[in-house]
Amino acid sequence: MRDDEFENDRRGFLKCMAWAGTGALFALEGGIGSSIGLDTALAAPLRRTTTKPFTFVQLSDSHIGFNKPPNSDARATFREAIAKVSALAVQPDFIIHTGDVSQLSRDDEFDDAEQMLKATGLPVFYVPGEHDMLDPEGGKAFLNRFGKDSIGAGWYSFDHRGVHFIALVNVADLKAGGMGNLGADQLKWLAADLAGRSSSTPIVVFAHIPLWTVYAEWGWGTDDAAEALKLLARFGSVTVLNGHIHQITQKVEGRIAFHTARSTAFPQPAPGTAASPGPLKVPPEKLHDMLGITDALFVRGHHRIALIDSTLSA
Repeated sequence: MRDDEFENDRRGFLKCMAWAGTGALFALEGGIGSSIGLDTALAAPLRRTTTKPFTFVQLSDSHIGFNKPPNSDARATFREAIAKVSALAVQPDFIIHTGDVSQLSRDDEFDDAEQMLKATGLPVFYVPGEHDMLDPEGGKAFLNRFGKDSIGAGWYSFDHRGVHFIALVNVADLKAGGMGNLGADQLKWLAADLAGRSSSTPIVVFAHIPLWTVYAEWGWGTDDAAEALKLLARFGSVTVLNGHIHQITQKVEGRIAFHTARSTAFPQPAPGTAASPGPLKVPPEKLHDMLGITDALFVRGHHRIALIDSTLSA
């Protein structure tokens, strides 16, 4: 690929995101994270690459079926999020949904979400949230629809243009108010999945509950995540995408960057600012400022993954 072609792709992606109303671009350079403005990103010097950049979108916590304050119709805001994806000037290669597709694990909720996402014409990769595991058989309805090629409770991996994507499940057998858990079987599978891969392979992990402890008192973390992160530590670029907490948090630990996404249904309070987690009631005119999507740009060469958050109000 010629330098001018890459530069046009890169600048086109960043410019088309400028309207989104986001304040920062979260970037990885060789495993080192930084947060920079879009103007800075556009002015950054060009680096040679041999693989065409690609983008994907993260959606999370759509809670189809939720109809209480502050959002009387989570289906409507999910449609708005999907319309935002469809309106992107640079269409993503695929969508990742990081769980809580539904509110009550009902077939009609899953079906509505699936049909809305099909309208994008894009492949969609799912992991379950705890709200997707509420059926009497503990998540069978979700797995029958969205996890047919997965293993165990829904974990799997795939490769796309030189990047290895890993879907982990940390909501199986989740105790009320408790931390997420991966379990011995999944960790054994993860070790085998990573064993033959070069440490230069860029890795993207996605799961519902954060793989770092955001706030233990509310169960916002995964109790055996350290074992998974130890397996990932040898890789030069690892990005971990989560949902569950309905707000943006970021952390860089060594070569691993963590990022949680907004919900498309309702916000939750910041850690420790309320008696418990749950829907945060906000004025109707403020709701769309607190819901949104995450776009990711990968450019092969220096393992850059830029995560750009935008709200539904933009």
